[in-house]
Amino acid sequence: MRIEFDFIAVLVQWPLLAKGVLWTLGLTAISAVIGLVVGTFCAWARSSGPLWLRWVVGCYVELIRNTPFIVQLFFVFFGLPAAGVKLTPEIASVIAMVINLGAYAAEIIRAGIEATPKGQFEAAASLALSRLQIFRYVVLPPALQKVWPALTSQIIIVMLGSAVCGQISTEELSYAANLIQSRNFRAFEAFIIATGIYLLLSIGVRALLNWAGPRYLFGGRRG
Repeated sequence: MRIEFDFIAVLVQWPLLAKGVLWTLGLTAISAVIGLVVGTFCAWARSSGPLWLRWVVGCYVELIRNTPFIVQLFFVFFGLPAAGVKLTPEIASVIAMVINLGAYAAEIIRAGIEATPKGQFEAAASLALSRLQIFRYVVLPPALQKVWPALTSQIIIVMLGSAVCGQISTEELSYAANLIQSRNFRAFEAFIIATGIYLLLSIGVRALLNWAGPRYLFGGRRG
């Protein structure tokens, strides 16, 4: 049996693919920024916060890290409306991605904080800096520098995980590929092309984060 492949039938639908790529990158960018903020706050709470806050954040982190992302997404999109909170697929996707990334980033950043030498805390305290100033200017930059490769990998994982957001009709890349194959029945070609695009996105986003992190997040511009 001879199988003929027709990638052109998929590539002529490039506007759908381009729209899917833009949605994937947009969801990733928004969730990465907000998720890292959430993760940083949670890392501080678990390392230096009051006991009650440590317990609350600890429950959140363990709950998210031990449940599938698609279940979290379905809870946000299908569960919250039962409580009177109605969300568009795009907003639900961002919320789910932020919640997911925030939990994983919290533990990654906390590892960096705990690796900070105690002498830095003591030196900063001797300069009469507040606890917030110590965390912001003395502890956080070197902690982020230590764990940035792990954070970069986690952001990539969240970006790839956005593929399941198509299940709630968010028009990201996997949604576009599925829509194309439903029109021309070229499922193999559509998802091979989608796989290649995801690979290129992962390589590109990782390179961008590895360049931007050391340049702007810790230590300022270099080179």
